[in-house]
Amino acid sequence: MTLEVSTPALLFPAISLLFLSFTNRFLHLAALIRKLHSDWLVAGDVLLEAQIANLRRRLTLIRAMQLLGALSLFLCVVAMLGVVGSWKVTAMVAFTIALALMAASLACLVWEVWISGGALRILLNAMEKDAGGK
Repeated sequence: MTLEVSTPALLFPAISLLFLSFTNRFLHLAALIRKLHSDWLVAGDVLLEAQIANLRRRLTLIRAMQLLGALSLFLCVVAMLGVVGSWKVTAMVAFTIALALMAASLACLVWEVWISGGALRILLNAMEKDAGGK
């Protein structure tokens, strides 16, 4: 298989869109965590502690998604430089690792989306518990 400079360049738009999505998720979570933290300082509710723990896991995953995506983008640049410099092995290895890192970043996204419902499940369970007690 031959690698052309345009092949790694194909990942640039995808990576840019993913970074936008990851950053939006991060900013939303940061705002939510700040609000829940201030609510927890006032009420000290155990329910809020459970939500904050869930958000902490999600925040860690989003940071991992961003890091893996950035490394993937960097290795795409290395692959493009390898193609331009006629370092075929370097280009191929860098591009292969870039694809693997992008896949890992997407796997983190899937995991984060899966647990994102956790905070809602916590609230629903609390509402069911309160409704059952009335």
